[in-house]
Amino acid sequence: MSIAEPEQKSDNIPTNLRLLLILEEIARIGVPVTPTDVNANVGLPKPTIHRLFATLEAEGFLQRELDGRSYTPGRRFRRLSINVLSSLRVRTARLAVLNALAEQIGETCNIAVPDRDAMIYLDRVETKWPLRIQLPTGTHVPFYCTASGKMYLSTLKKSHLLRYLGAAKLEARTPTTITDRDRLREEIARTRDRGYAEDAEEFMEGMIALAVPINDDQGRLLSTLSFHAPTQRLSLEDAQAHLTHLRAAAQELSRLVIEDV
Repeated sequence: MSIAEPEQKSDNIPTNLRLLLILEEIARIGVPVTPTDVNANVGLPKPTIHRLFATLEAEGFLQRELDGRSYTPGRRFRRLSINVLSSLRVRTARLAVLNALAEQIGETCNIAVPDRDAMIYLDRVETKWPLRIQLPTGTHVPFYCTASGKMYLSTLKKSHLLRYLGAAKLEARTPTTITDRDRLREEIARTRDRGYAEDAEEFMEGMIALAVPINDDQGRLLSTLSFHAPTQRLSLEDAQAHLTHLRAAAQELSRLVIEDV
């Protein structure tokens, strides 16, 4: 009886729904997974789940990890997620929050999402000051030397962070860019402890930034909320006075995502 149950469960899943259920389960788990991990809840025959994973990998929706067994979202899956977040109804509400925050702080505010090897600016509201730093929507920025990127790195499991630190090319973008792997690991640990990330002119000389997480309904980082400013107008120490506004806006954006779901 127990041997037949997985087959019986799979019989109830329409063929054209199976790939979507696999993608949904991968997104829910949120860490590298094997076909067996996913199948614990999907319940397809073993040959079927492996065949569907192979299809998703071949089409760019999944990519295999270095261990050769587990998978993470591929470029097409990540792009799909970004496009969903950018849908008109969700984006209208999100931009209202972002505009209100930019008015409070008086500086350019951004929402960024993690991609495979960089953060991507999803939304942006510019400061009204004539002196501004141009980083338009769609810009890719590194993890290791930006506030949004370091915020993302601080949410990784230790093993994944160490893998990133071991493989990443840490180029000096400015004189203050952290290129020593041990120092960067310590900075990521501080970011995790305090719940926000700093960019002390590490990405662009003359620019500082702060970032906080926007979490999903399971408390996982979905995207980051940040603002940046030229040091001629705002020091990093003075910028920290805006953390209360930044965190409140991030919580509101999290609620928007959860309620929309």
